[in-house]
Amino acid sequence: MDRRDFLRQLFLGSGALALGPLLAACGGSSNARGGSTGPVGGRVSNLDRIGPLGAADANGVRLPAGFRSRIVAVQGEPPAAGSSYRWHVDPDGGACFAMPDGGWVYVSNSEEAGFNLLAPSGGNGGVGALRFGADGTLNSAYPILRNTRNNCAGGLTPWGTWLSCEEVVDGWVYECDPSGAAEAQRVPVLGRFNHEAVAVHPQTGYLYLTEDRGDGCFYRFRPAGTASGRPDWSAGGVLEVLEAIGDDPRRTRALRWHAVPTPQPRYRSGSFQDPETRNQVVAATRFNGGEGIWYHAGLMYFTSKGDNCVWCHDLRADTLDLVYDDDWYPERPLSGVDNITVSQFGDVLVAEDGGNMELVVVTPERAYPLCQVEHADSEIAGPAFSPDGSRLYFSSQRGPSRGGNRGVTFEITGPFFRNA
Repeated sequence: MDRRDFLRQLFLGSGALALGPLLAACGGSSNARGGSTGPVGGRVSNLDRIGPLGAADANGVRLPAGFRSRIVAVQGEPPAAGSSYRWHVDPDGGACFAMPDGGWVYVSNSEEAGFNLLAPSGGNGGVGALRFGADGTLNSAYPILRNTRNNCAGGLTPWGTWLSCEEVVDGWVYECDPSGAAEAQRVPVLGRFNHEAVAVHPQTGYLYLTEDRGDGCFYRFRPAGTASGRPDWSAGGVLEVLEAIGDDPRRTRALRWHAVPTPQPRYRSGSFQDPETRNQVVAATRFNGGEGIWYHAGLMYFTSKGDNCVWCHDLRADTLDLVYDDDWYPERPLSGVDNITVSQFGDVLVAEDGGNMELVVVTPERAYPLCQVEHADSEIAGPAFSPDGSRLYFSSQRGPSRGGNRGVTFEITGPFFRNA
């Protein structure tokens, strides 16, 4: 199945959904084949073979047969024995990082908007980390960023760091060390705006950023130089904003990129002294609440929550396609579109903020829930696979826990893949 056929089928359900509008191909790059990238390490995705969700387990999670959940962290409690660090409020965007000992770290943002007069940035947000051993044992937990504001999503980098985004009008991006060994650093060259998420093109080193505003933009940062295989932030670079050519989002659209004149507008006493970043280029295309973004096989998938859309930017062709809009389907199979991740096999997973509280897996044949959390008034956030693909982590910001509804972080295990 080629990329055009895949994207035509991408968000069609397994018999429950009527055929929607013809989905445009995402550029048609030769490096983007099918829904899955094929065998990886002698394995292929098994997500096309899983069944319907069963009854909720003891953790309040509905899963297909063969899958299991465990709670690995609860807001306000130490996740690991002997740890003094208590898991943060409102766990949000996350990612996994391989460690030299064969284990891994799952990092999680804290979307805490509380004000802290004693903090340098005035915030109570930050990033927490869970350190797992090679056998999956949770060994320790610790903070890797503190005292920032409303850390919503972010992005992992090819050089092994986590970029955490502040979702506030004068927000910054912070680069964090998942191991906690190095102090987190603000990265001003990535611009000052209502940051949501970021992803990196590993071949070019360009960074792509979403903006969580109803009239937000989509950005690209081109570093001016590199050092030790990563951008040299001190060398600067160019922050650009996207313009999609044409008014019909159902068609593949060519792109123009415009340099943002003042990517770090001055902000004092609650107001901007310069034009806000998103308003500096008149031709910029607007997205209704930019959310998650994830790179896979030459494509950047990103979402917008205000209109429940999923977009695909083909990096080689430099084109943009709208691959899902819930207005196309009366059944609205996926709503509350929020965080997104892609498995090593190319399966697209989209988390719902509200909606049915599902994490939806998408294959070329169908779109269906991989899991559902049985409580309302929350959001699914931070989906990310362990480096070997055997475990999936995510959080519910207001989940069922001891002492009331508090943020809960889950781990899912099961038959995610099979031998090729």
